[in-house]
Amino acid sequence: MFAQELVLKQRTEILDALCSSGSAEHLERVLDILLAQGELVWEDYLNVQVAGRALYTNARQLLNLVHPKGVSTCELFLSALKQVLPEVQQSGLTLSGCSLTVGQKEEAQNTPSQTLLARRPNFVNKLQGCIDGALEALVASGHFSSGDCKEVQLPVHTPSQQARRLLDHVRSKGESAATVLLRFIQQTQECESPLNQETLTPPKEALKYQKKLISSVSAHSFFLSTYGGTSHMSLDDIYTEGELELAQHCPNMQGPLGLEDIVGTTGTVNEDADTVLISGEAGSGKSTLLQRLHLLWAQRAAFHDFLFLFPFSCRKLNAEQRELSVQELLFQHCCWPDRQQEEIFQFIVDHPHLILFTFDGLDELKQSFSDEHRLCCPTQQAPVHILLFNLIQGSLMKGVWKVVTSRPEAVGPLLKKHLRKEVLLKGFSPSAVDCFVRKHHSDPTVAAKVLQSLQANTALLGLCHNPVLCWIVSRCHTELLGCGEGSLLTMTDVYLMILQNFLQHQSAPKSTVGLGWIQEHLKTVLHLGQLAFEGLGATCYIFSSTDLETCGVTEKDICMGFLIQTKDMLSTQSKHYEFLHVTIQCFFAALYIILSSDTQRSTIPKLFEMQGVSETCLCCSFFRACLTHDDPQGCVEAEEARAVEIPNLQITAMFVCGLLSQRHHHLWHHCCPSATIQKRVNQVSRCLSKGMQKHFQSIPQPVEGEKKSMHAMPGFIWLIKCIYEMQEGKIAKDAVSKLEVDHLKLTYCNIGPVECTALAFVLQHLRSPVGLELDNNSVGDVGVEQLLPCMHICNSLYLRNNNITDEGISRLITKAIQCDNFRKIALFNNKLTDACTQHFSLLLKTKQNFLALRLGNNNITAEGARQLAEGLKVNRSLQHLGLWGNRIGDAGAVALASALEHSKSLLWFSLVGNGVGNAGACALANIIKNSTSLEELWLTENCITKTGVEYLIQALEYNTHMKSIWLRNNELSLEEVEEIKKRDPRLIF
Repeated sequence: MFAQELVLKQRTEILDALCSSGSAEHLERVLDILLAQGELVWEDYLNVQVAGRALYTNARQLLNLVHPKGVSTCELFLSALKQVLPEVQQSGLTLSGCSLTVGQKEEAQNTPSQTLLARRPNFVNKLQGCIDGALEALVASGHFSSGDCKEVQLPVHTPSQQARRLLDHVRSKGESAATVLLRFIQQTQECESPLNQETLTPPKEALKYQKKLISSVSAHSFFLSTYGGTSHMSLDDIYTEGELELAQHCPNMQGPLGLEDIVGTTGTVNEDADTVLISGEAGSGKSTLLQRLHLLWAQRAAFHDFLFLFPFSCRKLNAEQRELSVQELLFQHCCWPDRQQEEIFQFIVDHPHLILFTFDGLDELKQSFSDEHRLCCPTQQAPVHILLFNLIQGSLMKGVWKVVTSRPEAVGPLLKKHLRKEVLLKGFSPSAVDCFVRKHHSDPTVAAKVLQSLQANTALLGLCHNPVLCWIVSRCHTELLGCGEGSLLTMTDVYLMILQNFLQHQSAPKSTVGLGWIQEHLKTVLHLGQLAFEGLGATCYIFSSTDLETCGVTEKDICMGFLIQTKDMLSTQSKHYEFLHVTIQCFFAALYIILSSDTQRSTIPKLFEMQGVSETCLCCSFFRACLTHDDPQGCVEAEEARAVEIPNLQITAMFVCGLLSQRHHHLWHHCCPSATIQKRVNQVSRCLSKGMQKHFQSIPQPVEGEKKSMHAMPGFIWLIKCIYEMQEGKIAKDAVSKLEVDHLKLTYCNIGPVECTALAFVLQHLRSPVGLELDNNSVGDVGVEQLLPCMHICNSLYLRNNNITDEGISRLITKAIQCDNFRKIALFNNKLTDACTQHFSLLLKTKQNFLALRLGNNNITAEGARQLAEGLKVNRSLQHLGLWGNRIGDAGAVALASALEHSKSLLWFSLVGNGVGNAGACALANIIKNSTSLEELWLTENCITKTGVEYLIQALEYNTHMKSIWLRNNELSLEEVEEIKKRDPRLIF
C-alpha cells in the first residue's frame, strides 16, 4: 500500500497516537524532522503550531498538509512517526514498508539559519540542558532582550519546548543571531567529552533487546508512578523540574543544572569513578526525577549515548532473598531477552560506556554501604546488596554509568570517595510551585484559587517547596480552599489535611464529620499505624499480605488509599503493598505512637534518644521496648538489618510533636484519654528541652578577643523543626532561654523555606542579639520572608549562595529598616541586579548605625552603583563595602568614589573583578586622598594600567594611615609591577 494511502486510512489512529498522552512532544518532534528534511516550509510549520489551539486541531492540520504533498512526504512522515513514537504506541499502526529513512540532511553551502533548520532535531536535544547559556550569549551579543528570554523560558514549557522556542526566536532575528547560536553550540560541544567514543553497529539481537527494553521502560515511566500514580497522570503533563545544584561549587557552571548534566562532564570531581549521586530530602522529587530520566531515554528525547538503560528500585531489591549474578540481576529485575541472552550480556560487558544503571532510594536499602566484600566477575552470584555496592564502587562493570538517589544522611565518606560527582536536588522553586499547581489542575480557575491561597499563607508556600507537600496541597485543594487563611502552618497540618481527605471520601453520606472524623476511622488509623511503625523498625517499606494480616489491616483499610499495591515484585505468590510515600508511613507511625494503648511510656523518650545512635543492636531493642508484645522473629529481622533509619525516625518524631500540639487536641478527645495525651505532651517537651541543652553545652568557650559562636549541627535544625511543629511559644522560649552566643552559624545545613520558618519561630525568643550565618543553603526569596519575624534579634545576617533575588531583598530591607539591632548583611553569590540597589540605598539613608554591606558576585552594573551612591552620600556609619565580582565598570566606580570621597567611617572597600579601568582608578584616588578612615582598597582583577596606578600613588602621598591597595591581575607588565612595588610597599601585587 502506498504511503499516501496509509496516512489517509490510518488518520484516526495517527491522531490518537500523536495526541492521546496530552503532551505535544511527539507532534513537535515529527515537525522537527519534517522541517529538517525540507518536507515542510516555515509557513507550513506556523500553520500547524498555532499558540493556544487544541493539540488535536494542530495534529489534524499537519495531516492536512502532509497528505497532498505526495508519496515521498508521506513516506518520510511515517518514518518520522516510527522514530518518534514509543513502541507501545505504534501498536495498531502500519508504519513498515516505508522506503525512506530519516537521516541528517546535507548542509552544502547552507546559511546559519538553514543549518539550524537542517539540524533542528539534533539541536533541540543539545540545547535542552544549556538554554540559559545560549540566552546569555544572545543577550551579550545584543540580539535578545530580557523579554525575549522570558518568552523562551516560560515555566509552562518543557525543556524541549524551550529549545524549540529558542530556535524559532533566533530565526526571526536573522543570520547574525543564528551565527551566535551556532558558535555557542559548537563551543559547548568542544567543552564536552562525548560518552560514546567509538562508532559501532550493535548486533541485531542487541537492537531487538533494546526495543523491548525501551517498551518496558516507557510503559513503566509513562504515567506518574510517585504517590501511587494517582489519577493516572501522564508524566509529560505533570512533570515539573526541581532545582538541581552541584554539591561542589563549579565556577565554570553556566546557568542552572539540567537533567542531562547529571551524566555530563560538568562538576566532575573524580574522573576515575562512574557513579553519580543525586541526594535530596524526603519528598524532594528524587524518584520522579529518575522516572523522567527513564522516560526521556525511552522516548529517545535525551541520553542518546546510552544503548541500554536498566532501572532498579532499592526498596524492591530489599525483598530479593536469592543470590544473583549481574546478568540475572539485569534480566530478571528489568527486562528478559527473548533469545541469545548470553550474547546480549556479553555485548553489555564489552561496551560498558553504552550502559546506564539507575538505583532509586539507596537510603531504603537494609544494609549500609560497605566496600569490604569485593567482586569482579559479573557472572558470579552474590547477595543483591553486595552486587549493588560493587557496581557503585566500580569493582563490577567498570565503565557503566550509575545514577543513585539517596537522602543526604545515608551518604557517608566511605561512599563519597567512589562518586564521580554529587548532585543536590533542592525541591521546587516558587515558579515551579506555580507551574506544578497549574499542571495539576485542568481547571485554571481552581489553580488560580489554590495559588492565591498559597500566596496569602507564606508558611504554606514554603512547605510547598517540597514536591510531595505540593502534591498533597494540590490533591486536597477543596479542604485548602475551605479553611481559613493561615490555618495550615506546619507539615503536620498538611498531612492531617490529606488524612481527612482520604478518610472522608470513604465515609458514608450520613457519617459523622467534623470533630469525630478520626474517631469514626480509628481502627483503620491504628491498623495502618501499627504496620507503619513496625515497618520503620525493620527498615521495611514493602509489606506482604501476611504483614498486613498480622497488623489487622483489612481490605476496607486498603481501600482508604494510603496503601497501594506494589508492581513488578518478582514473587507472584501474593500481593505486596507500600505506603503512597515514605513520609506518609512516618505520619501513620506517629499517629500510632500517640493513639495506641499498646505503646509504653518509654516510647517517646526512646524515639528522641535514638537520634545519632548507629549501633545495630539497639535497633530491635528500641522497637521491642516501644511495644508491649514482643516479637522475637521481628527482632531477629531487625538485628540483621542496619540501624533504625534515623532520618525516618526524625520525621516521625516531628509528626509526634505536631500531632500533640494544643491546636490538634480536639481531634483526640474521643480517641484517647486526655490525661494520656497530656502526659505525652509533657514527655515531648522534656525531650526537646533536654536535646537543646545538649547542643548548648557543646559550645566551646571563645578564643580571647573573639565572639562566642555556635556552629549548629543538623540535629539542632531537626529539634528546631520539632519545636515549630508544636506551635507552642512557651516551649520555643524555654528552648533558647539558656543559649548565650554572639554568632549562630548554620552553613551547609540544607536550610530551605521550611527550616527558615521554624528558625524564625524559635530564634525570635532569644534574649540577646545574634549574628545569623546561613551561607550555602537554599533559603531563596520565600525563606527570606519566613526569616522576617526574627530580624529584630539579628545584628548581622549572612546569606551567601542562597538563590535570593531582588524580590526577596525588597521584603528583607523593608523589615530591616525597622530593626535597631540590624547592622550587617552579606549577600554575595546570589541573583541580585540593579533593581535591589534602590532598597539598599534607602537602608543606608535611614540607618545611621549600619556597618557592613557585602554584595559580591551578583549582577550589579554602573546603574546600580549610582543608586547605591545616593545612599552612601548620606550615610555616616558604613565601615565595609564589598562589591567584588559585579559589572560596575568605570562609570560605577566614579559614582561610588564621588559619594565616598569624604567618608570618615569607611575602613574597607572592594571592587575586585568589576572592569574598572584608569578613569575609575583616578576617581578612587580621590577617596584615598581625602578619606580619613579608609585602610584597605581592593582592585584586583580589573583593567587598570600604569597610568591608573600613577593616580593611586600620587594620592597615597597625602595618606599615611592607608594600609594596602590590592592590584593583582591588572593590565601591567612584569617590569612595571617590579618598578611600582619599589615606589610604595602599600601597593600589593
